[in-house]
Amino acid sequence: MATEPTIAVLNGACEAQESWTATFFSTLSDYWALTKPEVNFLILITTFAGFYLASTNGPASFHSLLALHTLLGTLLVAGGTAALNQALEYSFDRQMRRTARRPVAAGRIPRSHAFIFGISLALAGAAYLRIEVNGLACLLAITTLASYLFLYTPLKRVTPLCILVGAFPGAMPPLIGWAAARGRLDPEVWVLYAIVFLWQFPHFMAIAWMYREDYARAGYLVLPLNEQRDRYVIWQSFVASLVLLAVSLVQANYEKSSLVYFAGALMIGTIFSFYSARLALRKSNASARQLLVASILYLPAIFVLMMLDRKWS
Repeated sequence: MATEPTIAVLNGACEAQESWTATFFSTLSDYWALTKPEVNFLILITTFAGFYLASTNGPASFHSLLALHTLLGTLLVAGGTAALNQALEYSFDRQMRRTARRPVAAGRIPRSHAFIFGISLALAGAAYLRIEVNGLACLLAITTLASYLFLYTPLKRVTPLCILVGAFPGAMPPLIGWAAARGRLDPEVWVLYAIVFLWQFPHFMAIAWMYREDYARAGYLVLPLNEQRDRYVIWQSFVASLVLLAVSLVQANYEKSSLVYFAGALMIGTIFSFYSARLALRKSNASARQLLVASILYLPAIFVLMMLDRKWS
């Protein structure tokens, strides 16, 4: 029939359109994955908590638009940092089952594109924070990026102390939020910093234990290779969780928090310490996975509890 060539052309055009659409959304998904949104979720929670607590304690007041600017700028810098990290470590990511399917490691995004994307996001975020928020928040975000990429990242292949070094920039988000609200860092914000700082040790130890073979294959020294490993796991998981529990209760006394906060912090901190102790004693993948889940739940829970306590006070 005379219409068959026309129908064939139309079908081909539809298939090409569908193929282009699928490719576009697949590429978009890969660039989204480059920013590590699952990590950014916790970053935004702790940044907002710092902003909120600074705004409801003392002369500062809560400004929703400023909070939005702070979160957006922080998100851009954090996403850029994640993309640059994957561009820097793509050859090591390829050697690990956990990370081999990341966009750059798998070859779906060229390394040069990831660098351009990461630098663009980070610069845009830093400029946004400087223009819409303040210079101190911008400086803290840039310091976080630089120390994470140029200190923590290379040290992962040198010494297990990389976790300690990485905990310093990793605990910055509450400082960024606080600085955004007040334009300075007051003494009380360092308790928030200490909570995030200490939380990272059990959190990362769970990951390090679950993927210890992967890390070893890629040459990462996140765990000692000798008989000191067991002692190291105990200190990094259980002991750190006990200190974290104590600091969270100090926060209750320091800020004259309610009994509800004290009881809540004691409860969730004890649960977190329980799972940390299980990893320290059993050293199994199952206990590490349970601790990882507990850590992901603990951090937003303790900060939400602080914010609710401040609201009720």
